[in-house]
Amino acid sequence: MTTRISRRSLLGLAGAGVGAMALGACGSDDDSGSSGGKATIDWWHISNTDPLLSVWANLAKDYMTAHPDVTIKITPLENEAFKAKLTTVTQSGKAPSLFSSWGGGVLRQQVEAGLVKDITNDISSWVSNISAVPLKYYQVDGKQYALPFDNGMVGFWYNKELFGKANISAPPKTWAEFLDDVRKLKAAGITPIALAGKEKWPAHFYFSYLALRVGGMNALEEANAAKDFNRPAILQAGQHLKELVDLQPFQKGFLAATYPNPDGQAAAMGNGKAAMELMGQWGPETEAAFSTDKKGQGEKIGFFPFPAVEGGAGKITDVFGGGNGFAVGATAPAQTVDFLKFLLEADSQRKCAATNSIIPVAKGAEDALTDPNQKVVAQTVTDATGFQLYLDQAWAPAIGTQVNDSVAALVAGKATPEQVASAITDAAKR
Repeated sequence: MTTRISRRSLLGLAGAGVGAMALGACGSDDDSGSSGGKATIDWWHISNTDPLLSVWANLAKDYMTAHPDVTIKITPLENEAFKAKLTTVTQSGKAPSLFSSWGGGVLRQQVEAGLVKDITNDISSWVSNISAVPLKYYQVDGKQYALPFDNGMVGFWYNKELFGKANISAPPKTWAEFLDDVRKLKAAGITPIALAGKEKWPAHFYFSYLALRVGGMNALEEANAAKDFNRPAILQAGQHLKELVDLQPFQKGFLAATYPNPDGQAAAMGNGKAAMELMGQWGPETEAAFSTDKKGQGEKIGFFPFPAVEGGAGKITDVFGGGNGFAVGATAPAQTVDFLKFLLEADSQRKCAATNSIIPVAKGAEDALTDPNQKVVAQTVTDATGFQLYLDQAWAPAIGTQVNDSVAALVAGKATPEQVASAITDAAKR
């Protein structure tokens, strides 16, 4: 997952019409340093399918109605297209006024390149209205350069009907139980797990969670800080993942499968062709969006946290995940921060949460969630004993990329757990 969306947002084909209010370039058309006068805000985001595509567009319209001197140009992009376009534009030393961010190591690089604005003082009077946990992932050296608009976790979305056909009465709580359930599903002629092998980042969820469950909440960060992943907890995580891979639990052609595609991971779940996927809070919405009938599996879908590993130091209440946020470009009009404030007000967040596509960060806005599974996810995050951000966002991009590449190689049967640990160590040292 070098990126992901609101999922983290929806991944998908670019929407037309409502989201394309205007497709703009970076920067502003006028005085970016003043709080008054006319201003153009170029807003790039990755919620490029409904329902959030329409919600964002309507919120922008509402803001422009209340602020007639502000024009908001929206560029909705699919996840990978956003990364590519942003990379191209930032190479010129510029960035959009407001753009999607997942914080962590990528944000740090943008800060060091002078591409984003320090908004610490600008938001000091209202930032306390935002949940504290996700805020830290959008900070660099204690200063705030971006803000989250949702925060959630990765967990297993499963088809209760398919579990029933395999005589599985309840979700697994331990890794051994999980492997047994995979065997039961296969014996019943059911594909246990949908996986977008081509995109790599979905596979790193398994490795990361296993490392947390085996070594405890600090295992990954300690390995990264020491630039040494040749540690027992990391090696055991790889070995446990290989146990799963050896069962051949994934759908046919998974190595060539993408996530947001009619033939991809989300569609396999949405069409009832697989029993489970390990994905973030955006899972069910994306499943529905890419299913044949655009409805998905509805009430058949349930949620359970990543199982505990027997003898491991980690807790089942330790959470791995993250969310989506927005960074403010260094040369953005001053009104951009005010618009960001508007997007993060409780009423605006409720409009997003009501779609059950995000888990809001504005305090009190969670009451707009109606989906039982999303409520479970929100409560699980609230009650978490630890929180680890996605590795390909938390760490320097080169290390995160190596994690994804090495884990993908293990899943493809082309790397051993020892080779995975060594390759990540080499990347960290470089």
